[in-house]
Amino acid sequence: MVWSGTWVAERLGVELKGDDQLPDLLGLALRRNPKRAHLLVSNVLGKHVPQRPGVVHGHGHALGRRVRELLGPEEAARSLVLGYAETATGLGHSVADGLGSAPYLHSTRRPVAGVAAAGGFEESHSHATSHLLLPEDPRLLATPGPLVLVDDEFSTGNTVLNTIRDLHARHPRERYVIVALVDMRSAADLGRLESFGHEIGARIDLVAGATGTVRLPEGVLEKGQALVTAHETAAVADAPLASGSASGSGAAFGSGAAPQQPRGPRTGPAPTPVRVDLGWPEGLPDGGRHGFTPAHAAALDAALPGMAARLSAALGDARRVLVLGFEELMYAPLRLALALERSGTDVRYSTTTRSPVLAVDDPGYAIRTRLVFPAHDEPADGPGERYAYNVAGGGFDAVVAVVDSVADTPALHAPGGLLDRLAAHIPHVVLAVVPSYVPRNATPATLPAPATAQAPATATEATEATEAPERSSMLPEPLRGPAFSSYAPEEVGWLLQDLSDVELEAPTEEREEAIQSGGAHYAESLPVEYQPSEHYQRLYASALDASAARIARAVGTVTETVLAERGPRPVLVSLARAGTPVGVLMRRWARHRHGVDLPHYAVSIVRGRGIDANALRWLAEHHDPADVVFVDGWTGKGAITRELAQALGEFDGFVPEIAVLADPGSCVRTYGTREDFLIPSACLNSTVSGLISRTVLRADLVGPHDFHGAKFYRELAGADVSNAFLDTVSARFDEVADEVDTEVKELLAADRTPTWEGWAAVERISEEYGIHDVNLVKPGVGETTRVLLRRVPWKILAKRGAGADLAHVRLLAEQRGVPVEEVDDLPYSCVGLIHPRFTRGATGADGKAVVSQ
Repeated sequence: MVWSGTWVAERLGVELKGDDQLPDLLGLALRRNPKRAHLLVSNVLGKHVPQRPGVVHGHGHALGRRVRELLGPEEAARSLVLGYAETATGLGHSVADGLGSAPYLHSTRRPVAGVAAAGGFEESHSHATSHLLLPEDPRLLATPGPLVLVDDEFSTGNTVLNTIRDLHARHPRERYVIVALVDMRSAADLGRLESFGHEIGARIDLVAGATGTVRLPEGVLEKGQALVTAHETAAVADAPLASGSASGSGAAFGSGAAPQQPRGPRTGPAPTPVRVDLGWPEGLPDGGRHGFTPAHAAALDAALPGMAARLSAALGDARRVLVLGFEELMYAPLRLALALERSGTDVRYSTTTRSPVLAVDDPGYAIRTRLVFPAHDEPADGPGERYAYNVAGGGFDAVVAVVDSVADTPALHAPGGLLDRLAAHIPHVVLAVVPSYVPRNATPATLPAPATAQAPATATEATEATEAPERSSMLPEPLRGPAFSSYAPEEVGWLLQDLSDVELEAPTEEREEAIQSGGAHYAESLPVEYQPSEHYQRLYASALDASAARIARAVGTVTETVLAERGPRPVLVSLARAGTPVGVLMRRWARHRHGVDLPHYAVSIVRGRGIDANALRWLAEHHDPADVVFVDGWTGKGAITRELAQALGEFDGFVPEIAVLADPGSCVRTYGTREDFLIPSACLNSTVSGLISRTVLRADLVGPHDFHGAKFYRELAGADVSNAFLDTVSARFDEVADEVDTEVKELLAADRTPTWEGWAAVERISEEYGIHDVNLVKPGVGETTRVLLRRVPWKILAKRGAGADLAHVRLLAEQRGVPVEEVDDLPYSCVGLIHPRFTRGATGADGKAVVSQ
């Protein structure tokens, strides 16, 4: 029999050394992860590889018995077992079963409304790293007995050390026991637990099912990532183009393997899943997210025979059954599968997962097939793909999909959803829904806004700060519409904090004087939102109608360039807020032309202060930094381009380049056009940018662990044209597709090295006009518009002969009393000059600029 790690071992030189049973326990696969390209795939965990439930539960139970023998009955009874999300929630619970009488808790990545976090920690190598601890009774973590920490794999020890460090600081104890299916530490990591135990004054033991090491040759991370990219690129190239729908099963395959093609139309109607009422006992937790006590265990044991009988009746004469759990919901499906197996059914068990892994249809590879479907539990970090591995082609004639009620949403049942994907490969689909447990002390209020102090869940917790800390050490999840912005939630996640309730606006003249005098930075306040006149709104509508096709062409060109040069699944990160409409349009183009849903986030970057470091940390924890593509609307003189390159010098892996719609200053190498034309989204402020303000960075509002801030102007909803702008441009995608293909071919073959001619022009203008400060010279249509809307303008330089693209600039200049000077030899259509050496005397009583000689 071929070992399921052979394919990776042969191509990357990875070796598994150790106990004889290691090849039976582990296979190898590849994944896109910035810290570990390889994945140890457990054959007995019940996550990626369907396995007999008795084998899965048996391995955990046996480890629990060994812990009981190590501790003795008395200490075992005083223990608390803590399992890690996502993969070890069921394993940890099985260990608790083996221990006999210990309560169980597992970490979670799902915030629960009204439940305060009693702790949190980070997992360094995971696809999703932030863990919450949400016990119903926070005192559970304060029990003085041993803490038993359970994970599927023990590699560097970082995750466990992070956990112990966090919890020991809150609730010191004398003994910790770490439990894992496999101990795969390197020689360099072997002494860390003992030395750390001496440091904190506690004993730390380790119990593992098998021991070994993974030998990684030099350059394996880069080699693995290149291999993943090559196979993903091939998979995207083989997939048919789609307009707005995901394609195929999402599988990617290696050389010599037959690709699994997208399933075609069914010859008949889709089979309707059979919903089974399990009769789940009222008040019984669905798992260990909020704690699971020995009394809960007894109630579950008593109810299982009846629940298994209901499932058996729904399965009929099915011969080979898969019980498929759901992400963190591993234990309840495992126990249901085990009950079916004990009744004589031929059962396998596995669960869906968040973790993206390359699938290769080869006997020597651990992940042979991959089903891809949208998240269906409305996750806090927004929409995303989820996966079920080794299900297709598994020979099952029935599947029991077990989810909790939070995940029983329309997305679960929709075309392309999990049930639909399962029905394409397995003829009989049964749905069993376990009620999501709500702790008795959960408050009816929703979770506090990210990056603010977290209110205690009960009055008792308010007085016991050590049991329910005011804030988790984790970074918050992105904000999304409609709660924050008028964009749909899947269009963009804002890595910002909501400052909507803070008064930040100041009169333009006051802001300008404070900025130029050095008394304040421009990012410490907001200008009053400009309310356009009817004439200006007509100009905007006319400009959009005239330029929609040109914008669509630029969107297509820059997106196709990014896909060609940065891989098939880049992570778009727009610079809020001018870059955000462009990022949304790029995401729409990729979906429309290629059926690919690209992740898109918006972050803050502030001239002179740099990019939001916490946002970068969040991105690095959730994505490969090498996949991140920064997006902006246009370049002026290139100041933000330089700011980004300088800021990213402190972070590994990110590519210090920006992709823009328009690059008139020749400051970047990835662009849609180098023409300086009117981008209508530059004409307006928040009302074309999802009703979001400029970003704010002020010490009293943004702490060291916070994202930068912004406001959501909900009160301007009546004037919002954000989605109308996107829809108008998106509607022109098809008509410009051929032009885009031609332009991209030419661009990819051209020398696109930035010349920085725009920066040279700005320096020349600064000196010629006696300004002597390049920050007061704002080149290009977009930047000139910003000067007229937000700053105190002095003069506008217009390129002689510039036509309709400057109509709105001339109107704004007339309204502000700003002279427009026609000039030759300008690389831009226009340049806005901010009033130099500004004081409030630079504007008259009517608010118009006073012309300086």
